[in-house]
Amino acid sequence: MANHPDPLDPKDEIGVDRSQLPRHIAIIMDGNGRWAQSRGLPRIRGHEEGAKTVRTIVTRCARLGIDVLTLYSFSHENWNRPKVEVDFLMELYGQYLISERSEIVENNIQFVHLGSRTGLPDNVLKQMDITKEASKSNTGLKLCLALNYGSRREIVEAVASIATNVKDGDLAVSDINEDTISNALYSRGLPDPDLLIRTAGERRISNFLLWQISYAEIFVSDVHWPEFTAEHLDGAIRDFAGRERRYGALQPADQST
Repeated sequence: MANHPDPLDPKDEIGVDRSQLPRHIAIIMDGNGRWAQSRGLPRIRGHEEGAKTVRTIVTRCARLGIDVLTLYSFSHENWNRPKVEVDFLMELYGQYLISERSEIVENNIQFVHLGSRTGLPDNVLKQMDITKEASKSNTGLKLCLALNYGSRREIVEAVASIATNVKDGDLAVSDINEDTISNALYSRGLPDPDLLIRTAGERRISNFLLWQISYAEIFVSDVHWPEFTAEHLDGAIRDFAGRERRYGALQPADQST
């Protein structure tokens, strides 16, 4: 990430008023392995190239003034992949956190982990904790890495936590509402995603932020993640800005017909 302290004007840069930008963009980064295999390369090469795309997209979001960027990098189900690939990914995450830490701090980015710590290698946990501590006072883009994440597991843990509070007498059943659940999730304190992007043409949610994306706009790109550029992101944002978000309600024009 290049050091760009001054944010871009999205109106001049991509033709979108700042008020039309999504506050929170969530991305399912799909297609690393297929990108590599289509070139006769091992799958791990796709993950290496995908890490470079992460740098590009984080930089772009920070410069455009996006509040939150959440990247789905490793799901709870991904532990079922071949051990050599999982081991490589864990090593890659540790290296990323080390190599990008100074850029994260210098660019006023705050690092956040979404997911379970259980099962992650000690080195990954160590590097995450160092990066979180180093960037905790930053006030710009919140970069959320969904690592060892699964939405159903997240919801189960939230329900268990709420049930414990009820059992202990700290919470009445009648007081449970949507905020109670939101505040028990990994993403507590963050705005819900406005825009969900999935690359590589897949049209699945894949157990990602199931509670949080209730009203997110979904954008599917046919481009594999290693080839996803800042221009592709800009196009998704322009598409988002052109949509009419109703949140289940009718617009005045609809009510008159």
